[in-house]
Amino acid sequence: PRRDAPQAHGHGPPAGPQPIDGVRHVIAIASNKGGVGKSTVATNLAVALAKDGAAVGLIDADITGPNLPTMFGLPAGFQANSEQGLHPIQRYGVKLISIGFLLPPGSPVVWRGPMIGSGVKQLLRDVPWGELDYLLLDMPPGTSDAAMSAAQDVPIAGAIIVSTPQPVALEDAAKAIAMFEKLTVPVLGIVENMSYFITPDTGQRVEIFGHGGAEAAAEDHAVDFLGAIPLATEIRAGGDEGRPLVEFLPDGAVAAAFREIAGRVAAKADVLARMAPPQAPIHTPAHARPAPGQPPAGPAPSSERSII
Repeated sequence: PRRDAPQAHGHGPPAGPQPIDGVRHVIAIASNKGGVGKSTVATNLAVALAKDGAAVGLIDADITGPNLPTMFGLPAGFQANSEQGLHPIQRYGVKLISIGFLLPPGSPVVWRGPMIGSGVKQLLRDVPWGELDYLLLDMPPGTSDAAMSAAQDVPIAGAIIVSTPQPVALEDAAKAIAMFEKLTVPVLGIVENMSYFITPDTGQRVEIFGHGGAEAAAEDHAVDFLGAIPLATEIRAGGDEGRPLVEFLPDGAVAAAFREIAGRVAAKADVLARMAPPQAPIHTPAHARPAPGQPPAGPAPSSERSII
């Protein structure tokens, strides 16, 4: 006789991306090409949103090339011997976490793709983020396991694509847009970094890498052009010294450009949130640690090893 298949009663993990308890918007900041200033944009955008009164978190999702400790003026490996393990800290109004907090200077992260994906999921799920308006993900360049893992694990409100005006960078920006479309993640728009240079002696605007490429690409792909960031020596110095310009040069042209972009991002995220179907948030607790006197559990499989 035929046996009916057993019926599920909701005991397994929920299928599909699940919201993070207390987090309103998860936003990915991405590019398909390295060297376009993605981490600079992520850093200053996070600080700009925080200065506007939002509760902001920022994840360094570039597991093998973490830059955010430097961008925020934090020494590499400063949490390596912490009893708490890897945990977020508050800096310039932003709650920040990076695997770079654990790594001594010059130490590489040599992980295969599944481990990178697992690490990103842990930074999303196993961290006590609390109540956040925005959780920004500074993604690694390229179409990587990090982006796929994040999109499969949490509902990403939207992606911001960072490019420069050069044709080769714009070609890669188009690939990043296509990747997020395949992952069913809305693209909030394109930011053109290194858009122009203002000569300090004459104030002349010089378009070193070309003009209008990102804006034209946004039109071609039917996404918004979020704004242009000038090429300025103070951006480089601020990144190297851990001094975001939005915080330390708030009256300058660069900070003004980031504030305008932050306003557009906030407005777009709110519109998309109102259009999205409601989802019940879930919360995944941090990895259990052995009680005093108890032996530690055996190691997780290599692709699931905990970094928290």
